[in-house]
Amino acid sequence: MLNKFTIDDIITKALKEDISLGDITTDNLIDEGAASQALYIAKENGIIAGLSISERVFKLLNPDIEFSAGLKDGEGVKHGDIIAKIQGPTRDLLKGERTALNFLQRLSGIATITAEFCARVKDLPVRIVDTRKTTPGLRMLEKYAVRMGGGHNHRFCLSDGVLIKDNHIKAAGGVGSAIEKARICIPHTVKIEIETETMEQVQEALDHKADIIMLDNMSLDMMAEAVRIINKHALVEASGNVRLDTVYDIAKTGVDIISVGSITHSAKALDISMRIV
Repeated sequence: MLNKFTIDDIITKALKEDISLGDITTDNLIDEGAASQALYIAKENGIIAGLSISERVFKLLNPDIEFSAGLKDGEGVKHGDIIAKIQGPTRDLLKGERTALNFLQRLSGIATITAEFCARVKDLPVRIVDTRKTTPGLRMLEKYAVRMGGGHNHRFCLSDGVLIKDNHIKAAGGVGSAIEKARICIPHTVKIEIETETMEQVQEALDHKADIIMLDNMSLDMMAEAVRIINKHALVEASGNVRLDTVYDIAKTGVDIISVGSITHSAKALDISMRIV
């Protein structure tokens, strides 16, 4: 699910950021031949994501480091659970600790909040999806974490599909004009999604046969009316003002997709520590 060459590039950049000039503390305190075992310990409940990334941090520092995880990405942990055991040269364990944990905590935080959103709508026929509101350089990893939390991915990049937003509409001369200009230029295999803010725009998007109609920052009543008007002639995506306390009511309007930017841009890192034993 993850491209090894891309992942190694991301990890290498992170390691260079942290230890490009060495580790002045570890290099002066720890004997070169010293070896240790360390444990990853969960300090709160959550969903784990990024174990292979965390392991790869240590392997890039020293291929002989042993990393043994007690669970898989997408599985839950409780406070006090041992997540993994790492064994190898003490210097390398200490040098990789922060970078390895940064990846694991960040991705597990995303998986955890995604799982919470999915749990709120689990009995309804709707998908929770992410957005492109991701940390620069980490999009592949963060979207992977969304999947580990039970969510789905929206576009990875601007070339994945046509998504006509408000500024596109204004620059292109209107909803209908934007859809037709896009349709002329793209392959038949590419879908067209358009953002709408009013019922008039919804109707115009329908008239011009948009494949997906996004309802942006609409009230619940407006969304329910839009779903009725669209009547399954296009997929319906709800966006804007999506929180844990609003997502169920949004799903009840009958939309097919709910996009949630906060699961990546505002996710709280899961509290995990590494302890040498």
